Amino acid sequence: MTEVFDVAGSELRFLRGLLGGAGQEAWERLLEWFIDDYFRLDLLGLENIPAEGPAVVVSNHSGAWGLDAFVFQKALARALRRPLSVLAAPLVFRLPVLGAYAARKGAVPIDPRVGTARLNDGELVAVFPEGISGLEKPYRDRYRLQPFSAGFAVAAISSGAPVIPAAIIGAEESSPKLGEMPALARLLDLPYLPLTSPFPLPSKWQIVIGEPMAAPARPEGIRARSEAARRLCVEVQDTVQEMIDRERGRWAPPEG
Repeated sequence: MTEVFDVAGSELRFLRGLLGGAGQEAWERLLEWFIDDYFRLDLLGLENIPAEGPAVVVSNHSGAWGLDAFVFQKALARALRRPLSVLAAPLVFRLPVLGAYAARKGAVPIDPRVGTARLNDGELVAVFPEGISGLEKPYRDRYRLQPFSAGFAVAAISSGAPVIPAAIIGAEESSPKLGEMPALARLLDLPYLPLTSPFPLPSKWQIVIGEPMAAPARPEGIRARSEAARRLCVEVQDTVQEMIDRERGRWAPPEG
């Protein structure tokens, strides 16, 4: 009887892995369709990402579901000839299918030490320093950046890697946050659950990569390093906000 249960358990694990793999492949194809046909994504400024050496790509995070992170990773992975690590919140790795997909594509847990280690190894690292706050803001506050966490700045200063600002436009319109469902979020053990379209709405997307910003030399002393990271964080956030405002003004109709 024990052998029967062992065999059944092995078969179940195999089936779960098979279905998980099929789900990941289906998500991969869906992302391709989103990028090429549904969102008609334009990727601009790719030449600002170095072909080698460490760099931190810092982008805004928006849209109620956070789909922009997956689109961003997929679009850059297709265009670049080098690996890209993306710092992701713990929640991402708990998601069925998507968590395993993200890990397979280079997502790593958010931690300045992890980012610094990757940069010291000469890698390219992407981060969304608004975190979940960027997704939680209501639609009326779309494209208004929430305060950046300074972890990316700490990593950039520690490693000497340049910071490359990036702006994602279109995610706010495709998944507008109209409200929240806190009771259901608590039931599902989620940090928040938005009230929005269950499937992304059709919206033109654009990703713009800005020019690299040099990180300051690493100062001596903890207080000095903390202040340098704070200043760099503010400077990068201001730059990303300016990029968003400029690009929206170029291609989006004026709001009444």
